[in-house]
Amino acid sequence: MSKKPEILVPAGSLEELKRYFAAGADAAIIGEAKYGMRLPGEMTTRDIAAAVQVAREYGAKIYVSLNNLMTNALLDGLSDYVKQVAECGADAIEFGDPSVLQAVRKVAPQLKLHWNAEMTSTNYATANYWGSKGASRVVLARELNMDEITAMPPSLNIEAEVQVHGMTNIYHSKRSLVQSYMTHQGRPVAPGSDLGLNRGLFLVEAERPDEKFPIFEDANGTHIMSSDDICILEDLHMLMASGVDSFKIETMLKSAAYNEIVITSYRKAIEAYFSDPEGYEFDESWMDAIREVQDPERELTFGFFYKEQVY
Repeated sequence: MSKKPEILVPAGSLEELKRYFAAGADAAIIGEAKYGMRLPGEMTTRDIAAAVQVAREYGAKIYVSLNNLMTNALLDGLSDYVKQVAECGADAIEFGDPSVLQAVRKVAPQLKLHWNAEMTSTNYATANYWGSKGASRVVLARELNMDEITAMPPSLNIEAEVQVHGMTNIYHSKRSLVQSYMTHQGRPVAPGSDLGLNRGLFLVEAERPDEKFPIFEDANGTHIMSSDDICILEDLHMLMASGVDSFKIETMLKSAAYNEIVITSYRKAIEAYFSDPEGYEFDESWMDAIREVQDPERELTFGFFYKEQVY
């Protein structure tokens, strides 16, 4: 039987960490906007050190996000940042740019590396290539369907992580598109104005006026998020049977109370399956708990899990 997968969640504060670990999360990914993108909150290296202590109390792990698009300017402080993260006691770093891997090799070889190339993490050969370079995990592309995902673990030499719940990023640009648009509209944005996660901005298409795509802008540019939320809870047993190592629940733009309920439901499903894989039955109450707190304007969907054409 495959080993029990972890539940991984992004966290933006120490308070969120405590609540998510108490609800059943096994690991959290944290960081700051300078090196990591689309995080629910800023956490400095001092916060990371404190987060590691919190995680140890719960027997959990801390991963630090360095998934930004690395520029020459960022490289100047990258090795120092990686060294600080390691000194804080973090368990792993998530990266997409090879410069991060090189920095870890140089100053903190004990840190595990989780390779995340977003939508291009689509095959086992490329994942194993990065494994040969030092990566211990691949974050599989959200654009893969269920058959592609479940067929992957037997051919992988490293761990596999899959997003199972929450919104996804569908567009990113380094440009300040929101600020430029508002300026074009004759509504220039004052320096320092908040166009971030808490502003509550949405993109709406003329052809689909009922769908609202959250859009925000930060130091890394413009991000457009999906109008619905992935939820694969009903078929989680298929991923568990295949041997996927980590299930990510995206917490961004959700309340801590909502995320706690989602984490609890997925934890119940995992524990039920591994207590009796042959006799496992899905309990509708797990899904009902999520439906009760789900934003009525955001549909729960299977994402790309059951789509034939995904690119």
